[in-house]
Amino acid sequence: MKCGTKVENRCSSCNTANPTDARFCRKCGGALGASAPASSPTPAADAQTPRFKVTLEQQIEGLEGERKTVTALFADIKGSTELERDLDPEDARAIVDPVLHLMMEAVHRYDGYVAQSTGDGIFALFGAPAAHEDHAQRALHAALAIQRELQKHGERLKSQGQTSVAVRIGINTGEVVMRTIHTGGHPEYTPVGHVTNLAARMQTVAAAGGIAIQRRHSVPSRGLL
Repeated sequence: MKCGTKVENRCSSCNTANPTDARFCRKCGGALGASAPASSPTPAADAQTPRFKVTLEQQIEGLEGERKTVTALFADIKGSTELERDLDPEDARAIVDPVLHLMMEAVHRYDGYVAQSTGDGIFALFGAPAAHEDHAQRALHAALAIQRELQKHGERLKSQGQTSVAVRIGINTGEVVMRTIHTGGHPEYTPVGHVTNLAARMQTVAAAGGIAIQRRHSVPSRGLL
């Protein structure tokens, strides 16, 4: 603002331009700034073969963390194990990848953070790293969007004579300790606490195409559905 020089805070993972004071990428959730690797306008040709060494001190650097109230969302393709067992890996990937992309798009639409891909599903957070007072509502809207988009996707598959898939979703809200761990190549922003464990278990008991949540009287229900 003093010299007129354009300043960009680009993500080293997806090359997205972010506000200069942002700590995490608005698109992929990766860490920015001093904690992130130096970015470049275009990915290096050998980006798939990283050359780095992460020390133990770097790995435990962010373990102290901070206490936050978040909403955890787990989404998983029902019957994916049987699906992948009976198909060639490339054929299974052609079915699973569009569904994963659909899930992540819905999470990002409501400013959620995809903390992990589980192979046939995702683990997402709302309320961290980006703080929102209505993070529980955002998670519910994202879950509904996933099921709506998946239904449309399934109809397209059926019209082409292909088999559709169903997704189960579990959601839970509560307090966790968020910390950053450098596992090798990039920092992972992950929570510790029973909230995420319970959300994962709720996903396993949800009906195919359904959403399992824990009702909390302290969470406003106005405008959720």
